[in-house]
Amino acid sequence: MSITTTTENNVTPQIPQDDPTSVLPKKLGRARPLFDPEIVKRASAASFAKLNPVTLLKNPVMFVVEAGAAMTTIFLVRDLFAGGTSAGGSIGFQVQISIWLWFTVLFANFAEAMAEARGKAQADSLRKTKTDVLAKRINSAGQMEKVPGSALRAGDVVICDANDLIPGDGDVIEGIATVDESVITGESAPVIRESGGDRSAVTGGTRVLSDQIKIKITSNPGETFLDRMIALVEGAQRQKTPNEIALNILIAGLTLIFLLAVITLQPFSVFSGAQAGSGTIPTVAVLVSLLVCLIPTTIGGLLSAIGIAGMDRVMQHNVLAMSGKAVEAAGDVNSLLLDKTGTITLGNRQAVEFLTINGVTAEELADAAQLSSLADETPEGRSVVILAKEKYGLRGRHIPEHEATFIPFSAYTRMSGVDFEGRQLRKGATDAIITFVMEKGGDVPGNFKDMSDRISRNGGTPLAVADGKRLLGVIHLKDIVKGGMKERIAQLRKMGIRSIMITGDNPLTAAAIAAEAGVDDFLAQATPKDKLEYIKKEQAAGRLVAMTGDGTNDAPALAQADVGLAMNTGTTAAKEAGNMVDLDSNPTKLIEVVAIGKQLLITRGALTTFSIANDVAKYFAIIPAMFMTMYPVLGSLNIMKLHTPQSAVLAAVIFNALIIIALVPLALRGVKYRPLDAASLLRRNLLIYGIGGIIAPFPGIWLIDQLLVALRLA
Repeated sequence: MSITTTTENNVTPQIPQDDPTSVLPKKLGRARPLFDPEIVKRASAASFAKLNPVTLLKNPVMFVVEAGAAMTTIFLVRDLFAGGTSAGGSIGFQVQISIWLWFTVLFANFAEAMAEARGKAQADSLRKTKTDVLAKRINSAGQMEKVPGSALRAGDVVICDANDLIPGDGDVIEGIATVDESVITGESAPVIRESGGDRSAVTGGTRVLSDQIKIKITSNPGETFLDRMIALVEGAQRQKTPNEIALNILIAGLTLIFLLAVITLQPFSVFSGAQAGSGTIPTVAVLVSLLVCLIPTTIGGLLSAIGIAGMDRVMQHNVLAMSGKAVEAAGDVNSLLLDKTGTITLGNRQAVEFLTINGVTAEELADAAQLSSLADETPEGRSVVILAKEKYGLRGRHIPEHEATFIPFSAYTRMSGVDFEGRQLRKGATDAIITFVMEKGGDVPGNFKDMSDRISRNGGTPLAVADGKRLLGVIHLKDIVKGGMKERIAQLRKMGIRSIMITGDNPLTAAAIAAEAGVDDFLAQATPKDKLEYIKKEQAAGRLVAMTGDGTNDAPALAQADVGLAMNTGTTAAKEAGNMVDLDSNPTKLIEVVAIGKQLLITRGALTTFSIANDVAKYFAIIPAMFMTMYPVLGSLNIMKLHTPQSAVLAAVIFNALIIIALVPLALRGVKYRPLDAASLLRRNLLIYGIGGIIAPFPGIWLIDQLLVALRLA
């Protein structure tokens, strides 16, 4: 038997990095095509079901549109039974107005139904994974009995062997096993679940792949994590967010103002016609058309869809948001708490350089360091072997086991090494190696301590290397900051978000890593209480705080934070405390969640701006059409040169309906987000959706007017 230092297969783990130029990464495989035929079919049917006035009462704007459509239809039927004549307008005109008003409501319903249908499709897929399995429950007598999973209650203890489905949510209280959680996460790689740590939580419906574990059930039937996922992704538990409620109140207020204004136009027209001795009194169809075109129907029809789609986008990134409020709060976050290990850094320290003393050559130090690391299976030990190969070309050498004594690394000795050919090579913590050297009769050069202290001050960890009583030098280990992390932190700063690194390291090490990563602040030697107090301090200063965590000791801070992202691999306490759960258990996902939240707010703001701005063009279409015969001077407002009053009104109504359906993809996908400061985002929004909202309807209404006349529909 022999040991080899060959490192051809020892490849440094590569952590997938998102494109640092984009805050939002590629979506996971859960996303369906935007207009999936199955989803469109379901949404189309739901659009008609949502015509129920009781349902539409939740949306005041569209309820007014439906009431107007119903009123126009009633007057149309009255005129048809009166002999096919209509005062002030043709029957054909009224028919078209009625049809397009109903289309306006249907298109708004379709937008909301599309967003809901995407969630329901995901929920259906999850439901297929639910099965009522036989559970091996331990009864009060300590004996195992088989019962249906639906009969389990919180507090019951069950045993799961290899290939068993876990019958309910719970915590592992005995044993260790690999578990297939692909039904939840979509990832095929198994995970380790064991008792007594932060990886003890298991989810009902997942499968044990190896070994045996004893589980204490923590949920009752119908209350499992999978049940909550189904309810959340299909929107059954979606509540309107504070921002959405405020916007609903605003557009409802605008609707009421325009409703009162339009109601007064009828008596005003009668009075003005009597005074002028001429003119046509606007019909109900024209007045309703004016109202529908003036109120913010575009955002009224899309508002709910924007909120639902925001939660859907979060789910597409394998993050389960417990409420729309959590997603919206993520968009308003001012402070972001990031754990150092595994979030900002790769999680394992790696050797980056060899520093010699006493005239030792770098090649000699590298050779001794590599040989002394052969029995060190820690990530740090393997990184020493790799560095010696990559930097000095030291390749595999066979050392017969009978000619050498290998000393594996242990937490007790804090060093590893090998004895062969009369040499005693050791590598480990500086104080442990110093003790080893002095016991052999050697001494410690004066510059050795300075070299070690300098590495520590720079945030690294020094490992000493010795050959018997002779010190050879120091290996510099350091936490490797993830590629692109500094750029992503800079993007957060552009977004107006302060980044705070949390670590248990000493302040010197924490300061060095913080400077390399580019974070704005750090909290060193952090305890659970320190995290909680820091969050409270930030909130007291008026900031919204987001943080991530996976352990029971993180639960208080996750509950206190405005956005608490718990890892799915974490404890039940952590998942219950947070308002989001990352099914991939990737701590850096918090950055993407913040970007998605901001995208939701920007989309809502952009479409609100567009909706209000595009009403301007409708004024120039309908107002001249209504009053030009009474006041010819208003003809100068007909800047689009629309053919007739009827074609002008009808063109505005048709455009008003079509713009809703045209904006459905934007509402579902969201406005593309770029990490800019608030002032830049406002200017961009006003330029694209403000000015664009004013300009776009003019050619649209003009083109529809031309088509109506060409087709002799007006």
